[in-house]
Amino acid sequence: MLGALAALILVFFAGVVMMFGLLVVIGAKGEAQAPIVSDSVLVVQLDANFTDAPPEIDFGNITGERVETIQLSKAIRAIKAAGKDNRIKGLFLTGSLMPEGLGSGYAALRELREALLEFKASHKPIHAYLSYVSTRDYYLASVADDIALDPYGVVVIPGLASESVFFAKAFKRFGIGVQVTRVGKYKGAVEPFTRDDLSPENREQLQGLLNDVWQGILADIAASRNLSVQTLQQIVDQEGLIRADMAKQAGLVDRVVYRDIVLDDLKAATGVKSPSAAFKQVDLLDYMSTVHLNGKMGAGKIAVLYAEGDIVDGEGDWSQVGGDRFARELRALRQDDSVKAIVLRVNSPGGSASASEVIQREMRLAVEKKPVVVSMGSYAASGGYWISTYGERIFAQPTTITGSIGVFGLLFDVQELTSNLGIHFDRVKTGRFADALSISRPKTDAEIAVLQRSVDWIYDQFVGKVAEARKLDREFVQEIAQGRVWSGVEAQKLGLVDELGGLSEAIDYTAKKLGLGRDYRILEYPKSKNLGEAIAEMLHRLRPAGVRAGIYKNLVKRLEAELKTLHAYNDPQGLYTRLPVSINLQ
Repeated sequence: MLGALAALILVFFAGVVMMFGLLVVIGAKGEAQAPIVSDSVLVVQLDANFTDAPPEIDFGNITGERVETIQLSKAIRAIKAAGKDNRIKGLFLTGSLMPEGLGSGYAALRELREALLEFKASHKPIHAYLSYVSTRDYYLASVADDIALDPYGVVVIPGLASESVFFAKAFKRFGIGVQVTRVGKYKGAVEPFTRDDLSPENREQLQGLLNDVWQGILADIAASRNLSVQTLQQIVDQEGLIRADMAKQAGLVDRVVYRDIVLDDLKAATGVKSPSAAFKQVDLLDYMSTVHLNGKMGAGKIAVLYAEGDIVDGEGDWSQVGGDRFARELRALRQDDSVKAIVLRVNSPGGSASASEVIQREMRLAVEKKPVVVSMGSYAASGGYWISTYGERIFAQPTTITGSIGVFGLLFDVQELTSNLGIHFDRVKTGRFADALSISRPKTDAEIAVLQRSVDWIYDQFVGKVAEARKLDREFVQEIAQGRVWSGVEAQKLGLVDELGGLSEAIDYTAKKLGLGRDYRILEYPKSKNLGEAIAEMLHRLRPAGVRAGIYKNLVKRLEAELKTLHAYNDPQGLYTRLPVSINLQ
């Protein structure tokens, strides 16, 4: 009876979803997209999150509604195409970014900014209208020829900060024990669970990283606004929250006006005389759907494979880099003779050491068969660097967060918590370490020693792989490792990356190496699912199935509402090469 009832519920749910999808499609049939008219302005609404990987589900623009997630590479290629499109007269930036997860990081925004500068180089004006302006917003908008700010608007560029949350006392209060094994004095990812503040080493590396990223941001803004870096820093330190009149006086904006005045100016610029009509325009998302964004239809295929999210053991979900799933993608591309080269785009703080090695193994095999180039996004640290290191050429942005060559083990126990609830554990076993990974009790000194040996071995492997792949002296790698994070600028100086540049530069390098010129196609993986595929997969996931879980699954379930970052800690051995979660630049 229960099985029949569950089946009926699934069928009903599937029918509702499919009916909704059908109604959406039918409703969209009569809404044909208006053609792009001459002298149009490309409107870039910043109210979105720019991510590296394509969206999980491709709705095919059937709803006609704006989405909050935009794939960075497609936005960049569309903006560059608009610069060469005779129908596009200019570009209008407005809105405010909505960063989420690993999206809209400063390295990604630098690539988007460079696309805007290329558009500007085509002698087409860029206009911007801003209201509440964050550092990220202004970093993009500073390229505009005309920056207008709402009279009641404010420019918020006080500098960068990285704030960490510490749970050690809370864990102790609730009776959750934490034990740590690690290598690398800068490996600060364990500190939120073991300390109440930043360690001196972690504080040192974070301060150095923020200084590098901030100086890069200041230099780019200063160059666009014809200001010196020193002057810009003085403005930031004096004001913090910069009101409209002061922003104009300081040269950060060109005029302080209401939105309707800017819209009237755009109407005049596009030749619209009717007071009730809008200026000639095309939204970026609509424009993206009308232009071919993947190069020419040549015989040479370059696969761009996106590794975005935490690296986790097993399949993972779409927002994660599942070791098994990602290795399959790499294997298929390696074995596909029509794919001439692979560009691995990494935007990951790392994660499971086991999953990182599964992916790196496929990387090493792929490099033996065809060119494999790495493009680092906003994050390519720890496990993210592990999977990158064997790329034959590694590109990074100056503001990329990378390195963090270190390993840690994070071991929880709930003995005191469950004891306070009147729940107790008892056991029988056939070996000294048979229950060493149980969360029901703290680990003994002998068990900690065993786990520390595993951490030491993984770290030794990590250092050796970096030394071998990057052709660096092992002692030098030991010195610059220690779990320390580096900016892209410093990583290049240390030899951890080869060249400063974004995804476009990595693709251009690959095409040049293959002798393809511009005669190639770009294939992106993992591929988005259509609506039908997404529904089928969703129903499949609802079926009871065995799922490989991390050893701390029970603890994660208890705490995931407050500690979502723990959800990615599922390595079978409890060993991780992950960036400290506290590096969140605001």
